[in-house]
This record gives sequence, structure tokens and C-alpha cells, in this order.
Amino acid sequence: MTKYPMTVQGARALEDELKHLKTELRPQITQAIAEARELGDLKENAEYHAAREQQGMVEARIRDIEGRLQNAQVIDVTALPHTGKVIFGTTVEIANTETDETVTYQIVGDDEADIKQGKLSVGSPIARALIGKEEGDVVLVKTPGGDVEYEIVAVRHV
Repeated sequence: MTKYPMTVQGARALEDELKHLKTELRPQITQAIAEARELGDLKENAEYHAAREQQGMVEARIRDIEGRLQNAQVIDVTALPHTGKVIFGTTVEIANTETDETVTYQIVGDDEADIKQGKLSVGSPIARALIGKEEGDVVLVKTPGGDVEYEIVAVRHV
């Protein structure tokens, strides 16, 4: 079975969500179903049907998270030697060679990606262009708006 890369923070976030779903939401939904059953006829009981639907969604999410964690290859970038090379999990500061505008991204797994938080999917065009390069290298990124050159300013293992 294929293993998918995930940062330590990403794995921890999924484990926290799984714990919340199992220890808090699941008992709440079970209680809501029990209370709705007491109201009588289940065919026309909106509270019962809503609670059962919510239960189905929570159980599906639990299975999804468990599958993701089972197939995850957790990579702790802080334990790896700092070589200045861009690898999965590193935080990279890049500068646009034309505008000198700098941005910082952490290269993470697909499930963790959130561009607003500076977390860039390892499968994205920018990350694919950066992986394997070193501080000081200039990389060409093909974007829908045209090719853009970035210089790798810093690579950090945080």
C-alpha cells in the first residue's frame, strides 16, 4: 500500500480531530439519538433523522482519518540534517526575481495544504519546482499566468 508523506504537525492535528470525534461528538450524537427515540414515531421524527445523518457523517470522517493515519509516512524534518536543500517538510523563503517580493512556504502533504497559512502541497507546481534545489538556486515555475523565476533565499527545518 502506498504511504503518503505527512508532517508531524499534520499527523498531530488529525489525531486531535480523531480524539475529539470519538470522545466528544460520538457520545453526544448517541445521546441525541436516544433522546429523539423517546419522542415517539421515528418515521416523522426530524430530530432522530438529523442525529442519524450527523452520526453517519461523523463515522465516515472517523474512518477517513484512521485510513489517512494508517497510510501516512510521518516525516520529522527537525530530526534531519540541515543541508540547505529543499525537501518535504522544510520551510522555504523564496523571492520573485523580477519584483523582489518574498514569500515563505512550508512544503506539506496534500491533506495539510492551506495556502492562507503558508502551507504548500508537495504536489503543487511551486513545490515540485523547489524540491531538490538548494539555497541560492533560481527555479523556474510554470504558472497559468506565465513562467515565474524565484530565488531560494532560505531553507529552514522547523
